[in-house]
Amino acid sequence: MAGERFDPAKADRLLAPDRKAMIDAEWVADLIEIKEGDTAADLGAGNGYFTLPLASRTKNDVYAVDVEPEMLGLLGVRAMDRGFENVGLLEATLEDIPLPEACVNGLVAAFVMHEVPDRVKAFAEMRRMMKPGGKGAIVEWKREEFTKGPPLHERLESDTLVREAHEADLTVSEIINLDHVYVILIRN
Repeated sequence: MAGERFDPAKADRLLAPDRKAMIDAEWVADLIEIKEGDTAADLGAGNGYFTLPLASRTKNDVYAVDVEPEMLGLLGVRAMDRGFENVGLLEATLEDIPLPEACVNGLVAAFVMHEVPDRVKAFAEMRRMMKPGGKGAIVEWKREEFTKGPPLHERLESDTLVREAHEADLTVSEIINLDHVYVILIRN
């Protein structure tokens, strides 16, 4: 069962300084090795906490995909204010992303997989979109009590996401455990 969607009225929380202490978007972008000529995607982009660091690393397109138009609107304003002309906004579910096959070198899906009804299908979309050798970072809340993030019953064990990524024929190269979150690195 998928968790509830994030409330856009709380979007400012996604850019709070304490979030960087928990998970640094620049560090995540380093993990997937986006370079100047690469194309990237931020799946479940919200207001762009991970999108803009990706966009700063490449002159090529960075696709920000989110199901919530209000969040994409906030992201569009932030991208324009910072002079990023390479950010494309796409309103879509993660199970049906309107992008061509093998179009991105790297992707991030942060704090969103617990909201996705069919995660295996979402992972299959990631595999379809990633170029051969493409890398992805899946960031999620650990299944533990914590003052931030979704309720405990919506959180996912990393083993669950690893199994579902494998079901979609993705390779899991590493699992990184941080204080309250984890990162699963995938490859196509």
